[in-house]
Amino acid sequence: MILVTGATGNLGSAALAALHTRGAVATGGSRTPRDGMRRLDFDDPSGLDLTGVSTLVLVSAGYAEDDQVVARHAAVLDAAARDGVRHVVYTSLAGAGDHLGFALAHRATERLVRTCGPRWTILRNGLYAELFGGLLMWTAEGVESAFGDGALAAVARTDLAEVAAVVAADPAQHSGRVYELTGTPITAREVADRLGVPHRTVGLGEYRRRLLDETPGLLPFQPPMLASIATGVRHGFLDGTGFGSDLADLLGRPARDPLAAAAAAASAARPVHSPTPEGFTLSGTS
Repeated sequence: MILVTGATGNLGSAALAALHTRGAVATGGSRTPRDGMRRLDFDDPSGLDLTGVSTLVLVSAGYAEDDQVVARHAAVLDAAARDGVRHVVYTSLAGAGDHLGFALAHRATERLVRTCGPRWTILRNGLYAELFGGLLMWTAEGVESAFGDGALAAVARTDLAEVAAVVAADPAQHSGRVYELTGTPITAREVADRLGVPHRTVGLGEYRRRLLDETPGLLPFQPPMLASIATGVRHGFLDGTGFGSDLADLLGRPARDPLAAAAAAASAARPVHSPTPEGFTLSGTS
């Protein structure tokens, strides 16, 4: 049986649905399970039970500080080794993302995956097109961002979920592989053009100020994380240059248009009444 962690989240639920579409015997695990899922709370290692699981799709539990994220991943990997899981598929971060503020938790987890005991495959996911679009800030005149003219080799989340299903459904042929999964570079201006509105660039200092002062509900680790995405895009570190992509080969078809996905996410975040700079959430990172 295949088990997908984080199965009530965006990526996990899409990966589980893709597995079911392929006819795979798969279930989900979550801290708040539903529809026959297993309860998996990474913060409660003594309660982790992976008995009967042959392939584990470990969706990164990245919504926390690095030490907590790595501890969560270590706990589930220990349970995988103990309970006889034969293969672990880990959803990591694209190689070009090493400059990002949340990269170290992924690289530390990759080390654990390689040495935990079961066979493994690492999926180095590019940043979601939906996240890129959702981070555009709406104003009365159009959209603003700190991305400048930089491009992001963005990927539609559903494509990444489908790749996870492809690998998990037949893991043996992907054993010991690290796949780079990035897409076509897109810019904030291109997204704005697709929306039919102007785009204005703001400085990184102004962007950080808005995150700290005008965006309620962010946890302490999130403003530097978001600022690192902005500066990475702005200065050309995330456009895919120098990194190949295995995305289309694994999908067996061309990747979905990331520009369309980004524009749809930006449109969905558009305030209905009084536009403000903050019309985004962080759901696109998990």
